[in-house]
Amino acid sequence: MRFYKYQGTGNDFVIVDNREVNHSALSQERIHQICDRRFGIGADGFMLLNNKPGYDFEMVYYNADGREGSMCGNGGRCIVQFAHDIGIDRNSFKFLAVDGDHLADITDGLVSLKMMDVTGISQFDTHSVLNTGSPHYVKKVTGLAEMDVYTEGRNIRYNDEFKEKGINVNFVEVLDIGSLKVRTYERGVEDETFSCGTGVTAAALVFYQNETGRNSIDIEVLGGKLNVSYNRNADGSYDDIWLKGPAVKVFEGNVGF
Repeated sequence: MRFYKYQGTGNDFVIVDNREVNHSALSQERIHQICDRRFGIGADGFMLLNNKPGYDFEMVYYNADGREGSMCGNGGRCIVQFAHDIGIDRNSFKFLAVDGDHLADITDGLVSLKMMDVTGISQFDTHSVLNTGSPHYVKKVTGLAEMDVYTEGRNIRYNDEFKEKGINVNFVEVLDIGSLKVRTYERGVEDETFSCGTGVTAAALVFYQNETGRNSIDIEVLGGKLNVSYNRNADGSYDDIWLKGPAVKVFEGNVGF
């Protein structure tokens, strides 16, 4: 099986061109092994690029544990760059993912991905919860660089409220108006990742700069920098949400079944 390794701000993925439907029968165990950093290629997730009538392609995403996952923002950006690299020769794309239709474009070496609309945010005393294609818990902290994100994130992800379905846990430090630093514990990977696209999107929506109208939030993650722009509406909903950042091919090769 020919594979391609891509990363978006350190969030890395194994991608396979499945347009000839040769690799749809991969087992959960095999995908998990491929994503293992010691016994496989190593990745935060695995994706198949499929043909889909009416779209440029379909994105099928699996978490590193081998289970089919919810939407992955950085994965979406990486598979768009991959589609361009393998000859789907355009700069604007429409593709189908598990949470519905997505638009994307490539400009000046950066990939922008349109995310799903968000109807609202559940606000609690210590945190916020919302769904940006995947469920996210967002908490404001200080001293983010010194935090034990693995332990604290895992404790929240496996508490009584979230352990059954799981949740991604984001710790956010506000650097300035319109500027955040985010670290994320991801379900499915069950560890901190260098970046989480749906996670930084969630953080950007929680920490808006403008009550209504257009917002643009710059976000630092362990693997680099991203930007999230969106409209915040008077009813607390969000639309026209775009996640932008780099998506880079690392290497390609062959792996046996």
